[in-house]
Amino acid sequence: MASEFGKEYWEQHWQQANADRSGSMGGNPPNPYLDRELSHLVPGTALDAGCGTAAEASWLALRGWQVTAADISAQALARAAERAAASGASERIQWVEADLSVWDPGTRFDLVTTFYAHPAMPQLEFYDRIAGWVAPGGTLLIVGHLHTAATDDGHGRGHGRGHGHGQGHGQGHGHGQGAGHHPPAAASATAAAITRRLDAAAWQVVTAEELHRTLVGPGGAEVPLNDVVVRATRRH
Repeated sequence: MASEFGKEYWEQHWQQANADRSGSMGGNPPNPYLDRELSHLVPGTALDAGCGTAAEASWLALRGWQVTAADISAQALARAAERAAASGASERIQWVEADLSVWDPGTRFDLVTTFYAHPAMPQLEFYDRIAGWVAPGGTLLIVGHLHTAATDDGHGRGHGRGHGHGQGHGQGHGHGQGAGHHPPAAASATAAAITRRLDAAAWQVVTAEELHRTLVGPGGAEVPLNDVVVRATRRH
């Protein structure tokens, strides 16, 4: 399943999304867990791994973070740049077109975030990979698709949070499963599965939650979302 989420897949995904600007993808507000989990932090350098249309990257930039926004999809990044320019966030964002399964940023960040990203590699290995990019004393925030019994029912291929992101929300990482759809099991995880991979000697886990919420989709339809949220601080 992981091999499905390569560049060709996400370029097609975003081409379709960008062709319909009136649709749900690309125009949604920033993820609601951002403010709850990060508003208390002193701004520094940040990586949004799989930025999609950059709702989260723009949110961070407007609050003083110097953001590297990386995504596998050129289509997503083009839309993201438009969005950031419109919000006044552009000057604090560096755009990087990259396959997160092989890309190396060559530096560490005070904050590494990812939202519903599922690149072309096993999901938990992806989380391991981006955790390695957090500087000592820095923060890792993972918001992903929760693995539930529904993800194993063989139905649906929902890709995330209502706004897909290339490799990240889109590579993707979409945001928001479509009504009646579930993300593939390969693109989901549980809080326990993620935190087990964070060595207690190196990490302090601050948040590890499995949450359920509802979005209002096109036409007023309610879209249920099952989220996993993990925030951890790398020990000095």
